[in-house]
Amino acid sequence: MLKAERQQVILNEVRIHNRVLFTDIAELLSVSVDTIRRDIKELSAAKKLKKVHGGAISLGFNNYHVENHEIYALENKSRIAKKAITLLKSGQVVLLSGGTTNMEIARMIPPHLKITCFTPSLPVAVQLMAKSDVEVILVGGKLSRDSQIAIGGCAINMLNDIKVDICFLGINSIDVKNGVTDFDWDIVQIKKAMINASKKIVAPSISEKLNSTQRFKICDLDTIDVLITELEPEDDKLRDFRDAKVKLL
Repeated sequence: MLKAERQQVILNEVRIHNRVLFTDIAELLSVSVDTIRRDIKELSAAKKLKKVHGGAISLGFNNYHVENHEIYALENKSRIAKKAITLLKSGQVVLLSGGTTNMEIARMIPPHLKITCFTPSLPVAVQLMAKSDVEVILVGGKLSRDSQIAIGGCAINMLNDIKVDICFLGINSIDVKNGVTDFDWDIVQIKKAMINASKKIVAPSISEKLNSTQRFKICDLDTIDVLITELEPEDDKLRDFRDAKVKLL
């Protein structure tokens, strides 16, 4: 594989999943970790992604000042957000994890909808602060530098003390057989606590993340009450999820 082709694969993986690890990409492309590290260093210097410890993140992943054109599949994420906000009602208590799709949901919440929103994500909290009728409660703890999400015991303990009406659980990978997975162990623990803190779990995800699997499991597919993609529920790409009796929006 040529260097340009290899770097394009890296960019595609980062854009779809927001974060990648050197080791995973090296295995995917059957090259050395050092080769991937050099590629990511070059792509970071060209401002096509951001190099972080152990891997890379997309430019829009944790940056609420990022230009819209730098957010991958923004049109599809906006379509998902429009569907997601139809599930919101005045008086609800809502929990949002991080990620660019949830940032778009936060941005699209109607300005006069009176709800309470918990989030462990600093970028999502900043988006929510623009809504005068939304009470914003930041789930606190140690902040992950890469994702700007609170992680660790303090955040998990706070989540253990609440029970919200609806949770919008950011998705890295989702698969009929393997359920919802991620490669960041600390984020996995936070998302498990978010599930336990919620009456209803909604999974907003662009369709490119469907039928993919990461190394750590968050939950089985039947834990998800609603799966929202940019596709119509009847789309053939969602057949496996329809067959698994997942409610689609």
